[in-house]
Amino acid sequence: MSKRIVIATFGSFGDVNPCVGLALGLKQRGYSPVIATSEFYRSYVEGEGIGFRPVRPDVDPHDPDAMRHVMDPKRGTEYLFKEFLFPRVRESYEDLSEAVRGADLLLTHPVTFAGPLVGEKEEVPWASIVLAPISFFSAHDLPVLSPFPWLAALRGFGPGIGRPLVRLAKRSTRRWTEPVRRLRADLGLPLGKDPVYDGQFSPRLVLAMFSRVLAQPKPDWPPNVRITGQVFYDGPSKSRNLPPGLERFLRSGPAPVVFTLGTSAVEAAGSFYHESVDAAQRLGVRAVLLVGKNPKNRPPRQLPEGVAAFDYAPFSVIFARSAAVVHQGGIGTMGQTLRSGRPMLVVPFAHDQPDNARRAKGLERVMNFDVRRR
Repeated sequence: MSKRIVIATFGSFGDVNPCVGLALGLKQRGYSPVIATSEFYRSYVEGEGIGFRPVRPDVDPHDPDAMRHVMDPKRGTEYLFKEFLFPRVRESYEDLSEAVRGADLLLTHPVTFAGPLVGEKEEVPWASIVLAPISFFSAHDLPVLSPFPWLAALRGFGPGIGRPLVRLAKRSTRRWTEPVRRLRADLGLPLGKDPVYDGQFSPRLVLAMFSRVLAQPKPDWPPNVRITGQVFYDGPSKSRNLPPGLERFLRSGPAPVVFTLGTSAVEAAGSFYHESVDAAQRLGVRAVLLVGKNPKNRPPRQLPEGVAAFDYAPFSVIFARSAAVVHQGGIGTMGQTLRSGRPMLVVPFAHDQPDNARRAKGLERVMNFDVRRR
């Protein structure tokens, strides 16, 4: 009988897709993977022949109201953790406890805060997943925080200034995690580490599922980290063909600049796509806008010649046929852009995006690039 591995995740498609890709890889190797996440993703996961178990809270990544709060640059992370995830951690624990019955291994995403408790209480072998370097919150590699981007100027002072800043951050978020501490007490578990920071890391194994070009291990990372590189998956194979209209557009002229906000910021786009049209016209370049399903993202006037808008296109295909990519800096979009080898301009919104943008900027080389010459 093949070993059963439960992968607990939460968030947008940018959080779920790497887990689907990982599950497909495990399935090919003879394991029985199960993804435990919001009910919204059931058909998406089961459509790939992967087991599914629902875990509350449910989320609709296409809900513009919710995403407007989640993607707020100042308070988005606080809203997600304090108002949405931690108050429901008991529900998450109940569902995930059921999901891991008979499992041989539990893998947890950084914000599945019930996961470490389930691993301890149910005595299931537990490993954790990290999708972006910011999760390590290293004093030796001080992250760029969306509410306080000016702190990035202090990075040059090294861990001497980084350590007190990390301690300050931990103190400022401690009150958010009270529901986890109450649940641990009710379960008879010891207090444990801060669930936002060190508590998310398994003492057994931490899989850092991002490229080494974005971060290398630091002295204050957990000792059991393995950088695996990014797991690429951007939808079922049947959805990886370009829409016919987009294929015709690409063949009708020079490679375009692609403007996208990934799978979460796209629901809180504001004026991004309207300004993208203006930018393309001013530069005299062709452009593809990937606007999602929200009708507010489509510019109200008729698009000018050389600019086309589509709900979606698989990043692994469209980026490789672009001149450059303008995106929000989510770690999945970032990895797909790096993989394509195309230049990028990052317009970060919230969460890990400003930090990912800083890391991408550190990769740039001295070059003269004009998208009009591609």
